[in-house]
Amino acid sequence: RWFSLPYHKRPTLPATLYDIARGALLASRIARSQGLDVLHARGHVSAAMGLLAKRSSGGRLIFDIRGFMPEEYVDAGLWPSGGVLYRWTKAVERRLLAGADGFVVLTERARQILFPDSSDTDPHGRPIEVIPCCVDLERFEDAAAVSREEVRKHLGLSGRRVYVYVGALGGWYLTEEMARFLAAAHAQDASSFTMVLTQSPPEMIAAPLQKLSLTKSDYFIRQVPPREVPRYLKAADVAVSFIKPCFSKLSSSPTKIAEYLAAGLPVICNTGVGDLDEIIEADRIGVLIREFSLQAYQEAQEALLEMLRDDRLSDRCRGAARRRFDLKDVGGPRYQRLYRRLFQAEDRRLVPSEALP
Repeated sequence: RWFSLPYHKRPTLPATLYDIARGALLASRIARSQGLDVLHARGHVSAAMGLLAKRSSGGRLIFDIRGFMPEEYVDAGLWPSGGVLYRWTKAVERRLLAGADGFVVLTERARQILFPDSSDTDPHGRPIEVIPCCVDLERFEDAAAVSREEVRKHLGLSGRRVYVYVGALGGWYLTEEMARFLAAAHAQDASSFTMVLTQSPPEMIAAPLQKLSLTKSDYFIRQVPPREVPRYLKAADVAVSFIKPCFSKLSSSPTKIAEYLAAGLPVICNTGVGDLDEIIEADRIGVLIREFSLQAYQEAQEALLEMLRDDRLSDRCRGAARRRFDLKDVGGPRYQRLYRRLFQAEDRRLVPSEALP
């Protein structure tokens, strides 16, 4: 059952404080009326609600850390580093880390940063689980029944080497750099074709592609429902992801990568995002770009062509998705394990209420 409250955006700090207070009151009331033992909060704002609710209703709090929120706002240029909002949010974050009873992070690198020298528990014995953004592999298994050549023929892609990008454009997603890489791929191989599936305005990628001399016969940009994404991915040869490499992105686990691998596609992406550097190199499922330059793009293309000669590449990609990002066998069991550890750890103690804000 869902309980909803209206979101308030402005003025930023007063609106957020108001939403936290209202959310904490509602969460506390629900927890007491239904006898809940665990409050599971995804993200900083909801965790602040949960921490206040924990003080009034008791129970345990799971802080499901979806990213380094204060640093994300700084890296995005929305807050100045060291500014009032940044310092206030970091102070709240410290209270959340001190007051929660269990934690979820998306990447091993985030765990190492937030809980150095810890593995599956922090120094106080509180459980930590690394749970990346996962994908429902059954969606992609259903698409396996469709002939790849039929899909390509239907989309007009027969005989083309298809590069695909799925997701939003702009912001963290380096649209201009991706366009330059794609233009280099087209220049190197005239059979190349770019397929972009996005809900963002098409001109955000069409304009830079056209500026780099690609014509409308070289690409298409479409908005498709999520259920259709696996079928479109089946028509592709290579998947692309360019994300701004910065400190906050070390905590990120891009869902698109899991989807690409589930479709059996090798990935070309830049370094410095979550655990992708280690995963891609260890599993041999793609090519890393270490700098945004024409030479790096050309070298990546050469490495890619060599990789595509391996008949086992698609199976390796699907295997990596199954081992690392399967919703059923990875995400679900790790959440279950976190809850089990939260309840069963004999030496665990609740953070005392007097330590809460």
